[in-house]
Amino acid sequence: MVFDNKNFKQTELLRLTTAGSVDDGKSTLIGRLLFDCQAIYEDQLSSIVKISQQRGLAEVDLSLLTDGLAAEREQLITIDVAYRYLSIPGRRIIIADVPGHEQYTRNMVTGAAGADVALILIDARHGLLTQSKRHLSIASLLGIPHILIVVNKMDVVGYSQQVFEKIKKDIIDFSGRLNIQDLRFMPLSALKGDMLVKRGKNLNWHQGETLLEYLQNLQLADRHNSTDLRFPVQLVVRPDQSFRGYAGKIESGSIKKGDEIIILPSRQQTKINSIFSAGREVEEATAPESVILTLADKIDVSRGDMIAKKESLPSTVNVFEAIVCWFFEQPLKEGQSYFIKQTTKTTRCFAEKINYRLDINNLSGGPARQLSFNEIGGVKIKTIEPLMVDPYARNRQTGSFILIDELTNQTVGAGLVAEILSGKLSASPIFAKAHFGFGKIANLLKRFLS
Repeated sequence: MVFDNKNFKQTELLRLTTAGSVDDGKSTLIGRLLFDCQAIYEDQLSSIVKISQQRGLAEVDLSLLTDGLAAEREQLITIDVAYRYLSIPGRRIIIADVPGHEQYTRNMVTGAAGADVALILIDARHGLLTQSKRHLSIASLLGIPHILIVVNKMDVVGYSQQVFEKIKKDIIDFSGRLNIQDLRFMPLSALKGDMLVKRGKNLNWHQGETLLEYLQNLQLADRHNSTDLRFPVQLVVRPDQSFRGYAGKIESGSIKKGDEIIILPSRQQTKINSIFSAGREVEEATAPESVILTLADKIDVSRGDMIAKKESLPSTVNVFEAIVCWFFEQPLKEGQSYFIKQTTKTTRCFAEKINYRLDINNLSGGPARQLSFNEIGGVKIKTIEPLMVDPYARNRQTGSFILIDELTNQTVGAGLVAEILSGKLSASPIFAKAHFGFGKIANLLKRFLS
């Protein structure tokens, strides 16, 4: 099989992340999808055929297409995030195969960030497991707009509709407390190929789309906030004494020559003099373009500053409430200091207070003094220098950050801005009911967050 690159250019991009518990068949599903879409290089196919024969397998192990690390192939698991690319008519797809083991949940956060679709696999034999609940919660927390629940290994349970409907009900009951925009379900067999590219004959009781049809027909929303200009300065460009520009990526919104803007945190005002994109001057630019801006006035601007428009400014704060996913062996404790990186700004911060720890099983918030490995909780964060932030529910780019260990420079946590501390804290938007201020979960969170 060879890769079909015919329609690669000028097509819509879809970012897909897969997740599930151990041995749910994520890598096999992706491998089968690539194989059936004829999106495998000939040398790749030859390699996995050879390895499959060496293992004495009767059929080609298509999971080898994504399990690239030597340790993964030896242990038959996925450890790192593996990216694969697929081109279908009218759409390009970036597929992130993320680990299923609990100790690699941090990699799931990495692979899922910025995704348009989360494809969460459930083993038909085992149903909804704790790790699957964690993946659903993280997908909701990250604001992924479309979640597809794939009940895999239907061949092992005799393609039973009753099994599928039971799992579907369990997930609906659990996810009702999450803020999920679009939740759909699909039975399939990655090993046999049923319902991936072709329907097959074993799941005739299911009238929905195949996986390929779902990926082709899904209506994608704009992943960028198109209203609020957010331009974090990445680099000051000084090729000579006559030119001073500011390079960076437009994280949201748009900008034109002549626009009145404000530099944060200094709040100095000026106008856009010129915009350069891909080596040429342009009249305007929009997210997510990377550009160089020049200003009408000589103003002191440096890396980490942010350019915005005065009618829609971010909050300039050094204290805010966040939802933190902790993925370091040493726990996050109150009073500990870290580096925080948000857009292009890095400064020191403190975990001033841990408000609650999220119970993945029942989505309630309980009191906590620390967050351990793989736990999610609400944390009040105080920074040394101010940050320009938006609530994550409004702007995914300026509402997210990472925490870095001061000694090892290792990334130890990832977080989302839940609420700016300009008044009473409201509950996190991860919870549908809590977000609107009612229900059992809301009462629990209010008690611990007040």
